[in-house]
Formats: sequence, C-alpha cells, structure tokens
Amino acid sequence: MARTDKLANRLAQEPFDTLQQEVSVGILTVAGHITQRLNEVCGERGITHDQYNVLRILSGARPKGYARFEIARRLINRAPDVTRLLDRLERNDLVERRRSPDDRRQSISSITSQGMELLEAMDDEIQAVHRDAVASLTEQERWDLAHVLPKMIPENQVS
Repeated sequence: MARTDKLANRLAQEPFDTLQQEVSVGILTVAGHITQRLNEVCGERGITHDQYNVLRILSGARPKGYARFEIARRLINRAPDVTRLLDRLERNDLVERRRSPDDRRQSISSITSQGMELLEAMDDEIQAVHRDAVASLTEQERWDLAHVLPKMIPENQVS
C-alpha cells in the first residue's frame, strides 16, 4: 500500500498498512530528525531547543516582552513548565523578568542583550538546519508543503 519504500526502509519495517499511516509516521520521522539537529546546535551553546524557542519568541516582542501565558501559547512544543524554562534563561542572563505595571501578579519576560547576542551567534547554524531539512525538495514542493502542513493543525490548537 505504501507509495514509497524510503521511509519503510529508514524505519526497517514492512511497507505501511495505509497511506494515512505512512504520512503520519513520515511527518514524525522528519520532525524528529529536524528536532535532533536543532537540539545539537542549541546544545553546543548550552541551551535546549525549547529555551531557544523562548528566546526567539521574546526577540520578536522587544522591548516590551511577554507574560508567561503568552510565551506558552506561542511555543512550538507545548512545554508543561514555562516558568522553569524562564528561570534557567534568567539565571544565564538571557532573559529578565519584571512585574507587569497593569497587573502586579503577572511578570513580563524580556530578552536581554546577551540573549540577543546568543541568537545572532546561532543564526547561521539554525538557518543551515532549516535549509538542509528541505534541500531535497524543489521550490514548488516547499511552497506546497508550507501550504499543506497548516491544514493538519487541529482547530483548537491554532490560537
């Protein structure tokens, strides 16, 4: 039933029972490969990919920053404990937190200049991971994939 044998060979298994199974396992396999490479790049700089993601989110919110719930909403992988992620980044002087002027119960996290420097230092390597991930695709296939993948996100996870 499988349309290609490359994925089945990569996983050392018989061809897939259904096309749906092949597509789902293929996406998971590719995502795992990309995540592994991103983790390696981040690990060389002493942070995790989730911490990198928080820094990227906060870099887009400069200079105001975001509350914890807004950071959590924007994460690629829903981290169960954003507070711990922020604690580690703050200990490494990559993020700073302050009380919200509007609601003193809430803290606002902002990326520091050291955090921005780290992102800039990592940029070429991170971009290389993204380039390598789609290197075997034509430009049209990249466009097609960029338009098809969002259709797979459940409606309750869009916002």
